[in-house]
Formats: sequence, structure tokens, C-alpha cells
Amino acid sequence: MVRPISPLGGPALVPMAASCDSSGLTVFFLLRAGCEHRIVEPHKACGVNRNIANGENRMSVLGGRQLLIDGKWRDSVSGKVFESRNPATGELLATVAEGDAADIDLAVAAARRAFEGPWSKAKPYDRQRLLLKFADLVEQHIEELVTLDTLDMGAPIAGALANRQRVPSMIRYYAGVVNHLYGETLPNSAAGEIFTYTTKEPVGVVGAIIPWNGPIGTTIWKICPVLATGCTAVLKPAEETPLTALRLGELLLEAGLPDGVINIVPGFGATAGASLAAHMDVDKIAFTGSHFTGQKIVQVSAGNLKRLSLELGGKSPDIVFADADLDAAVAGASMAAFANCGQICTAGTRLFVERKIYDEFTARVAEFGRSLRIGNGIDLTTQIGPLVSQKQLDRVTGYMAIGKQEGARTVSGGERLTEGILANGFFVQPTVFVDVHNEMRIAREEIFGPVISAIPFDDIDEVIKGANATQFGLGSGVWTRDVGKAHRLSKAIRAGVVWVNCYNVSDPAVPFGGYKMSGYGRESGRQQLDDYLNVKSVWIKTA
Repeated sequence: MVRPISPLGGPALVPMAASCDSSGLTVFFLLRAGCEHRIVEPHKACGVNRNIANGENRMSVLGGRQLLIDGKWRDSVSGKVFESRNPATGELLATVAEGDAADIDLAVAAARRAFEGPWSKAKPYDRQRLLLKFADLVEQHIEELVTLDTLDMGAPIAGALANRQRVPSMIRYYAGVVNHLYGETLPNSAAGEIFTYTTKEPVGVVGAIIPWNGPIGTTIWKICPVLATGCTAVLKPAEETPLTALRLGELLLEAGLPDGVINIVPGFGATAGASLAAHMDVDKIAFTGSHFTGQKIVQVSAGNLKRLSLELGGKSPDIVFADADLDAAVAGASMAAFANCGQICTAGTRLFVERKIYDEFTARVAEFGRSLRIGNGIDLTTQIGPLVSQKQLDRVTGYMAIGKQEGARTVSGGERLTEGILANGFFVQPTVFVDVHNEMRIAREEIFGPVISAIPFDDIDEVIKGANATQFGLGSGVWTRDVGKAHRLSKAIRAGVVWVNCYNVSDPAVPFGGYKMSGYGRESGRQQLDDYLNVKSVWIKTA
């Protein structure tokens, strides 16, 4: 049962009635300031149709969602709103206030006041206590949060629930490093008696811009280092998936977040995102998204030489040797590309397979893809959900057509799914292309869908050259029982992450980021926190 709390400062949430919707979820109708809200308990099921109360003050599934600026929820300056819809069904989830340049100005001003005001006097203990309280609240509400992710972008809820400890553990990691952000005492060779040391200080106001493919994780990755280091931030969530970030904003307020420290402004990239990236009173931009947008951010950041950390796209090689554990490699290589419907920046979509096992292995990967259950992510049996939007569907099916035009051959998939309950969603088949070479567009360009381009190789030198023949350098995988090959490939591949006999494993203590057009700067680990800190050198003449 949802607790009657009021993190927005208005009337408390009050259970009104319970009903069941067609997806088999128990739904609680709640009242806040005259608007209807629905909170979903994913494990409870019943078999009746949706029963949504009618009334002119009931706006949508989650009601109207506002901007968080200076500790208060407010409409956008323009009064504009946009819709958030379920990509599995097309149904309206919520109307969301649409921020633009005027709202970004207000949010940046609030962040600056907080940074130069009371927040600057907060002790490490205060920041740590806030993060730990936030972690506890996220843990308490994790089913609600993963349900929002599933409804808003389609990711299967079963996987998120199975990995439910990941997000709270990320927050607690950042809480744990708060007391370890220190400088050094340094010897010097200057004449006289001079004592030298360094301190680390927060960089200032951070503009954080996140993508739509993992709202919970990317939001945490951006706001927690801000809180740990003593910065302040304006967060611009993706327009496709704003709901989870806004709910996390409510939990931050409940945890005791001071006014203006974290501000959340949903809106579109061309307006809110562009204004934040170019804003002259923002000291740093932390961006996750496409390399095209990353290049634009680099250009507009020149106005005040903002510090940048950019986690951009990828076209990751996943290399399978004949001596690998092939059963493990089939499952691992398949889900390296098909998980989250391929909407992962590290997706191992360039599958290099040693020629002697190429036909057998690609056939097994194709069969693995055909065996996956595709459907609405809210169904606990779903393994592959929809793409996030019509735009993304057009992109992925367009690349499927391009692959066929280039001479690649599909051994599975290659089409949109439109039958039955999938008709109104953005569903595609997990796809395996064979007869692919590295010059094809499907092997060079990021598709961001469940599409594998399988490329044969004969020897280790050839596959190293092929793996590095890309403008990207984010993730990579190697499947082999030979430890010598594992070490050689790990050194030779030009990528920020190499997984050996596994894929997409992560931990908040281990840095993550890319080479080349996959960006610079790191998420997670101590290296990420350095991007949010300035180093000051102090010289004191003592005699």
C-alpha cells in the first residue's frame, strides 16, 4: 500500500479506491490537489477491465506533472505541456509541463543561489545523511519507480525487479565517498619556507541532460555526484521519459533536499536542452546521449568554457572465439544486443565470430532471439519490450531495410511486429544479419535497436583491426577460454570497457565511459567525482 505522504507540500496522498486494469495490475487511485494519480503494485493481479474514474479534474493516468524549481513544483512559464505515452500501447500516461529557455533561466538562478548560499555551508555529514535518506526512500519505492520506467519507456519490469538493489546501492556508494574528497600536502622546491597543499572544491552549477533508455539509472548517475561533491544542478530528463526523474524529485524533497540544490526541468532538447548547454551561468554539463548532440554541446559550451563529461554512443564489438564456452557465449552475445530492445549505448551489435564456428553460432543466436518473449514490459513474462517511440521505430526499421539493400542477409527478424496486442506498440523482432562486412552502414552506424551485424574473422590480428575500425569506443566483449587471448584483446581494443566472458556488468565503484566519439569523462568510480571538483593549490610562506 502507498503511504499517505506529501513530498510536494500539498494535500497528502489518500487511497480512494482499488481497481484492476487490463494488464493485471492492482491500481490505487489517489488524490492530490484535485488530480487523479495511479500507483501500480506490479505483483498483484486480477482479471477485470480497467476502471478509471471520470471527472473534469482527472487529467490522465498520472495527472499533470510540473517542473521542480527552487524546491517548489510549478507550471512552465509558457504554460505549455506535452504528453508522455506508453510505447507498448500508445495510451496516455501523463501531461507534463514543458520547460524552455525561461524555465531554464529560473532553474539555473535557483541552483546558483543554493550553491552560493546555505548549501555551500553544508558539512560532508549533511550531504551523506541526505544521500542515505534518499537511498532508503528509493529502496522503499523501487517497485513504483521501475513500474514508471516500464510504463514510460517499455523496459521489461521483470529484469528491473530482479535487479532491484542496484539503484539503492548506487546511491549508497556516493554517500560513502562523501568523506573521501580530499586534497594533498605536497613538497616543493621553492626558495624559503613555504607550505603547499591542495583542496578539492565543487565545480559549481551542473547542467545534467539524460537520455530515455534508462531513466532511473541515468538520473541517479547525474544527481548523486552533484550531491556528494557539494555542487547544485539543473536536470533535463528526456522528453520521451520524464516521469521517473520527476518522481525521484519528490523523493529527494521528502529526504530533506534544500531548495534549489536539484532542479528538474522536463522539455525538449532543441529548447530546454540547448538553453541549458549554452547557459553562461552553468559551470559544467554532464550529458548522456548521441554523439551528434554531444558535438553540439561541445560547440555551445565554448561561451564560458564549461567543463564537460560526455557519455555518448557506441557500436561495440563482441568477439567470439571457437574455444569459448559456446553455450554461455550464445546467451551472452544475444542479450548483449537484444536487452532493452537494443536501446543500450554499449550494445554488442557488431558480433565478430571466428569463421570455423560462424554458421553454427549465428544460427544459435538467431534461434535464441526467436525464443524471447516479446510484449508489454509490464507483463512479468516479457523479455523484450517495445522501442521507445515512433521515431525510434522508424529509425530501426529503416536500418533493417538498409541492411537488406546493402546485401546483408537476415537469418532471423528484420520486421516490425503488428499482430494482436502488439499492434498499437513499437515492437520489432530481434534481428540477426549475416554476410556483413565492416564497411556496411549497419556495421558502422549506431542503430539503437535489437539488430546484430555478424562478421566472420580468421585470426586474432584481423579481429583486433576490425574491432577498432569504428569511430566509437564505448564497450566491447571477448568470449574465450584462453587467458592469453583475453589479455591481448583487453589491451588492444580501443574502448573504455572490455568485458571478458560476460557483458554489461557494472558496479558503482568501477568507472564507465568511452574513447573516441563515445565521449570523455566517466560515470561511476572516483574518476567520475573528479569531474565535479576543482583542484585549488595553496602556498603559505611560513618564515
